[in-house]
Amino acid sequence: MKTRIIVSAVLLPVFFAVLFFFPPYVLTAVVSLICAIAAYELLHATSAGKNRSELIYTVKAAVLIPVAVYLKGLPGWLPADSPLLLKIIDLLIPCFIFIFICLLFIEAIRTFKTEKQVAFRDILTALFGGILIPYMLSSLISLKILNNGHLLVLLPIVCAFMTDSGAYFTGVATGKRKAFPNVSPGKTVEGCIGGLIAGTAGMLLYGVILANTTTLTIVYPALLVYGLTGAVVTELGDLAFSLVKREYDIKDYGKLMPGHGGMLDRFDSMIFTAPAIYLMMTIWPAVFV
Repeated sequence: MKTRIIVSAVLLPVFFAVLFFFPPYVLTAVVSLICAIAAYELLHATSAGKNRSELIYTVKAAVLIPVAVYLKGLPGWLPADSPLLLKIIDLLIPCFIFIFICLLFIEAIRTFKTEKQVAFRDILTALFGGILIPYMLSSLISLKILNNGHLLVLLPIVCAFMTDSGAYFTGVATGKRKAFPNVSPGKTVEGCIGGLIAGTAGMLLYGVILANTTTLTIVYPALLVYGLTGAVVTELGDLAFSLVKREYDIKDYGKLMPGHGGMLDRFDSMIFTAPAIYLMMTIWPAVFV
């Protein structure tokens, strides 16, 4: 526990600075690094990365997807009289996905019935690690490049942090009934409920802080929905990646961060929370000028 607290005390301020103070391209670089490590951890944990070429393709895709999301979403950086360039940027993600799938199947065909064979399940794992995880986590970038993005990008962070903290402390204090014993033995029904309450309350509290420290308009009913929905998907994300660990009989995805495990262990819930908050911000903005 002491090691976990020390690592958090060092890394949390750094990550907050990247989110709040630094420009979007810095966050893009950080997200690309996180996704590359997460892709490596996932393939290593599931034994899908035994083929070196498949592993390299997946890590490269995980790096490029956040960059493509950044380039596509950044307003005004391309001249308006360059429609071809605009179209190319708009098609970067579909192109990356198509090329990545082709490379994976070429490698699968080339190595079929050899010791480095790429099975179909390995291809699906590579697509999840190289495309889906980076695309979902890149919602942080999409939030950051919006107007007042330095404030909006903290919405999923607040929700995930408060949900995780609420679930942990409520579970330790009052948890008795196991919620999902086969997937996550430590999770209790009481902890899950505490997480939902804390995540929702944390989102509303963040809205109050914004209302009193900025000139932004806050829609509290929307924030209530953000908090409740975000808390649910935060717990779902944690359970989803715990399911993978149970299936492959591993404790952690890596040992990169002492006391926390690997990159996937730390960002598993954010992979679900960030796109959920971004989608809700797009459909029903809760914070605007």
